[in-house]
Amino acid sequence: MIVDAFLDGVLDTLRTLPFLFAAFLVIEAMEHYSNQYSNRALARVGKAGPFLGAALGCIPQCGFSVAAANLYSGGLITLGTLLAVFLSTSDEAVLILLAHPGSGRVIGSLLLWKVVIGMGMGWLADLLFRGKKEEKHIEEMCKSCGCSDTSGVFRPALLHTVRLGAYLLIFTFFLNLALELVGIRQLSRLLGKDTLFQPFLAALLGLIPNCASSVLITELYLAGGLGFGSAIAGLCAGAGVGVAVLFRSNRPMRENWRILALLYGSAVVSGMLLGG
Repeated sequence: MIVDAFLDGVLDTLRTLPFLFAAFLVIEAMEHYSNQYSNRALARVGKAGPFLGAALGCIPQCGFSVAAANLYSGGLITLGTLLAVFLSTSDEAVLILLAHPGSGRVIGSLLLWKVVIGMGMGWLADLLFRGKKEEKHIEEMCKSCGCSDTSGVFRPALLHTVRLGAYLLIFTFFLNLALELVGIRQLSRLLGKDTLFQPFLAALLGLIPNCASSVLITELYLAGGLGFGSAIAGLCAGAGVGVAVLFRSNRPMRENWRILALLYGSAVVSGMLLGG
């Protein structure tokens, strides 16, 4: 059983690697040639920040969440813009879905809802919390967020592909093994499917500041262990390493905890409204 689960995981992972590498090449090219421009636009867009932030955040990588955390800590974007980017950040979830045939409608729904949630919650946050941080110079913030990196696109794309491939292999193996041992119905029951608790659990998992959480949430959703609303809750809470960067660069620390609570609450409420 263990050997079969591992071999199935290897085959599933190998089938996705060529596509993932091609996708990462495109994404790295976008980041390499337009990241600094995008960050400057995000810092200067004013009241429309949550709308632009949500649109940029849905691009499948976590670079914008890192940039947004640095820009917010420098007083260059509002809380609503930061929250919009965090909620709409798609990380590797979209890439995993694209590697599964017939997932176009799911991807469209996922991106649409994450953008809508990011825009709505971001706008509401700016309406309720109007305070502005002390502004720093944008060149300093761009340097700290790495948007001036000139290392090319091939090597980062290859490294991202290897890393994501390793995550996929590990999680696919354990998921296949769990399905063999307990079955999909029992696994769904253990995860609280069709209960009010699953969005809370999924969002808590999404808060882990690593793309591994989005990989796990997506794989669980594809296997039927998570409902659509719970998958949305988990992926909305998952802002990649942006949350870790926020805690490193922003002060006071109590503000970071309030932002984390706001992110978690927004994700849970959204997941519950979309059906748990």
